[in-house]
Amino acid sequence: MLKVVGIGDNVCDIYIHSNRMYPGGQTLNFAVYAKSLGADASYIGVFGKDEVAEHIIHTLDLLEVDHRYSRQYEGENGYAVVKLIDGDRVFIKSNRGGIAKEKPIVLNNEDMEYIKDFDLVHTSNNSYFNDQLDSVYSAGIPISYDFSYKWQDWDVTKKICPYLSYAFLSCGEKSDDETKSICKTIHDLGCKTVVATMGSRGAWLYDGDLMIYQKPLMVEAVDTLGAGDSFAAGFLINYLYIKKNVIEKVEEKAADKEKTYKYALNQAAEFAAKSCLVKGAFGHGISIPEPILEKIG
Repeated sequence: MLKVVGIGDNVCDIYIHSNRMYPGGQTLNFAVYAKSLGADASYIGVFGKDEVAEHIIHTLDLLEVDHRYSRQYEGENGYAVVKLIDGDRVFIKSNRGGIAKEKPIVLNNEDMEYIKDFDLVHTSNNSYFNDQLDSVYSAGIPISYDFSYKWQDWDVTKKICPYLSYAFLSCGEKSDDETKSICKTIHDLGCKTVVATMGSRGAWLYDGDLMIYQKPLMVEAVDTLGAGDSFAAGFLINYLYIKKNVIEKVEEKAADKEKTYKYALNQAAEFAAKSCLVKGAFGHGISIPEPILEKIG
């Protein structure tokens, strides 16, 4: 079975317009989505000790996503305050990861022994994990990284691209030509495979040889929060499953690789579309606890 682990951010997305809060965060979303797609998925992150953390931990237990190597400290868990405008999520404010910003994950020998048998580590620009990428890379574990829009911080991007097998970028405000050029630049900086999503205009993939377009699957969105994360998970789980079980067992041909990319991208588009029909990143909302309401004002 394909084994993947998300290492980094977790939050609750607090919807002030509906008095609901939903578990989320780029790397936690990845782990939950990967589990739903049939992978053996785990999560490693930092939890606070408050009602937000309690709800996230309870949800992971309910969904049977292993999180035993996570840490928990006194302090606020990460949260983001969100509202919806015509189905699109708009972030109002956040506490920038809460206690995870002060005490980010630092992998120890036990952690490294645990993750060495995983097929992939997925992390993100919000995970305070950039200085740990070298350790994961040196252990021979492929890394995928969600830049969101932060690929534009070129000083950081140049430093981390050589460690990455897969990079995901948000390019919703860029043209197709600009997006393809950005993909090539990220690849030239060292990342093996680059996927750039453009919202309702689809996505591009580039691996140094192939430039492939994926059209979007249009739906009447209930909530677009998590759409990029679900696209990344949908692509990675489908692509890595075939790569592990088929491609690596035969002589890889360009035609086979292109066919696999196209299949995985199409599955990603379908999975992302389905995620847009669910409130929050993956549901499991509860009424906002009174202490959290008081905290956010």
